[in-house]
Amino acid sequence: MSVPEINIGISAKERAAIASGLSRMLADSFVLYLKTHNYHWNVKGPMFQTLHILFMDQYTELWNALDEIAERIRSLGFPAPGTHKEFMRLSSIQETEGVPRAEDMIRDLINCSEAVTRTAREVLEVADAANDQPTLDLLTQRMQIHEKNAWMLRSLLDNDQTGSLPVPPKRKKSK
Repeated sequence: MSVPEINIGISAKERAAIASGLSRMLADSFVLYLKTHNYHWNVKGPMFQTLHILFMDQYTELWNALDEIAERIRSLGFPAPGTHKEFMRLSSIQETEGVPRAEDMIRDLINCSEAVTRTAREVLEVADAANDQPTLDLLTQRMQIHEKNAWMLRSLLDNDQTGSLPVPPKRKKSK
């Protein structure tokens, strides 16, 4: 007995383009997951407890998201990438050598979260053109999470304790 063709209202060409983009998103997310877990294990310094917990929250959320992204690729009828070699080929995020200082870990994770967001935005355009609401929903959720994570990480580096917008200097009155 043969397997029925996929007929969900999205052409095979569109499904392939979306799955390709989602594969890049999966790769970016997996590399970020590994980095975040590595930093969780190896962070040290005065912010240890805060970062250890924050990194754990973020890598746990990422781990769960990986399955959602891979399952969407499968729903579109394509195999999800699943090897380190494939992830490194597809990802826009590079591995980090050694163990960075805590503040450098934070900066790196900000950059990586923003990279995942940029990839999601690229795929969003393809999914939107194909009227693929499930993928749009997934990508919107992922962007929201990665933008929030970047904001939370960025706030750890912000030394402005006022919490208010900067006040412009007063202008001198002309005579």
